[in-house]
Amino acid sequence: MTFPRITTLRRGRLVFDVHDDGPADGVPVVLLHGFPQDSSSWSRVLPALHEAGLRTVALDQRGYSPGARPRERSAYRLEHLVDDVVDLLDTTGPAHVVGHDWGGNVAWALAAREPERVRSLTVLSVPHPAALARSLVRSGQALRSLYVGFFQVPVLPEVGMRRTLEGTLVRMGLPADDAARYAARMREPGAMRAALNWYRALALSRPAVGDVAVPTTYVWGSADPALGRWAAESTEGYVHAPYRFVELDAGHWLPETRPDDVAGAVLDRVTGYEGS
Repeated sequence: MTFPRITTLRRGRLVFDVHDDGPADGVPVVLLHGFPQDSSSWSRVLPALHEAGLRTVALDQRGYSPGARPRERSAYRLEHLVDDVVDLLDTTGPAHVVGHDWGGNVAWALAAREPERVRSLTVLSVPHPAALARSLVRSGQALRSLYVGFFQVPVLPEVGMRRTLEGTLVRMGLPADDAARYAARMREPGAMRAALNWYRALALSRPAVGDVAVPTTYVWGSADPALGRWAAESTEGYVHAPYRFVELDAGHWLPETRPDDVAGAVLDRVTGYEGS
């Protein structure tokens, strides 16, 4: 099914920016970015997907689109983030879904809740949420996740990160041009507060993410400072469908630093589905 080009997604008073590229008649691939990125994080991945005949639909998610930045933290509960993508899929029809970082969390929850809408799933960096939760008590993940507690503090993270975000991202291995672009976006009115509200709404989100029953590839960088091996290797237990675990000698920012590997993983998963 060919659908009209999408430039915006409207949900009540919220207006999301959408970047719809590639062959108009291509099979749709929905791309979900993480923190503190935006849809431009996929720019190095897109050419290979388009060359393979895929149509890409990249959403600037809630809080990142200037027209979709509610102030209250309850607006960023995981179920609302998933609902945004479900509305997008009402236009595209069932799609292959790719998510990185927080976009990966949304992708896991979407595939668990709405499996009939997800042709296949490719998640980068972030393990299944249940595996991550168990890793907090079974590994050193709690130390890696201390920053999440800091993000719960009112106001202070916003003030500090406006000054330090760009340098922090570079020290974490993100290319300088990407770090500068994301930091500039976070200086837009309300943007940093909105992005941090994804973390602040964690305790409000219900229910827990269930198991996934769609074909899935999980790509993890072994040098990721935020996400450790225990959860990465345990994720397979939460997928009841064809599954592939891809370990890269890489850090956290896989779309920006390892675009060929990311595109290859997506294409392998998409090709496997379409050929079945």
